[in-house]
Amino acid sequence: MGHIAYFCLSINYSDMAEESDPFYRSVSDYYDADAAMNFEARAEANPLLARIRDDFREVTLKYPFGNALEIGCGPGFDVAWFASRYPEKKITGIDISEKMVDLAQKRITIYGLFNAKIFKADERSLLQQFGPGRFDLVYVYFGALNTVADLSLAAAQIYQLLVPGGHAVLTFVNKWYWREMLVQSLKFNFKLAAARLRKDWGGYSPDRHLSSRCYSPKEIKKAFGEFQLLERKGYSIVYPAWYNYRKWLKALPRTNGRWKADALLQKTFLWSKGEYTLYVFGRI
Repeated sequence: MGHIAYFCLSINYSDMAEESDPFYRSVSDYYDADAAMNFEARAEANPLLARIRDDFREVTLKYPFGNALEIGCGPGFDVAWFASRYPEKKITGIDISEKMVDLAQKRITIYGLFNAKIFKADERSLLQQFGPGRFDLVYVYFGALNTVADLSLAAAQIYQLLVPGGHAVLTFVNKWYWREMLVQSLKFNFKLAAARLRKDWGGYSPDRHLSSRCYSPKEIKKAFGEFQLLERKGYSIVYPAWYNYRKWLKALPRTNGRWKADALLQKTFLWSKGEYTLYVFGRI
């Protein structure tokens, strides 16, 4: 009963903070609109996205956990995946978008996943909601931390949420996506080529603006300086970006070679020149 009252208090705080902060309100509105635009079906039909997501999960499973938090859970794909395969583990998902939370809650209810919980929140209220040392794993897939106002503050929150010895598996939309920058420059789309270098990136949509920022490895390592860096990996260096999947539907076998090429490039400076970067941080 006390947990429920505590949760209600934090949700009220989060909602009030969001209403008074144009940045967070705009992020919430963006993903509310995404949820209403058949986001689930589009994601489930994307084989490039699925392959990247599977690899995120594979990396995550290298690190033992019993109580995990996903920040930016969207419609609950990964919360449901982990909770259904590991019923002995506890999985919590949070998202800033009320409509995404509704989709995620519907998903875990349909699957009957009693070891999963979904809350509406953003990173600013997590300590108030859950308390310090609550989780042994925090994971973020597909760049939810690109939409926070202060990455260093988010890093400090994650550090305190983790137990000593816990892990954070975090992915970011990368600042230095060389392939996209080159392609757009060759098309004379110089504004688009330089979009990720701006402080306000704007997101993937050509006609809707997402308040966000792309980060370089140096910026990420600085923000998460309290952690021990255990692993890092780059994605879509030469492998196609997930948003180009329609162009590759008739040539999916060709992407296998590009995926293997990405694996080889991890050992070079080009590892950090793809669409996404992944980091595994350990709390000391």
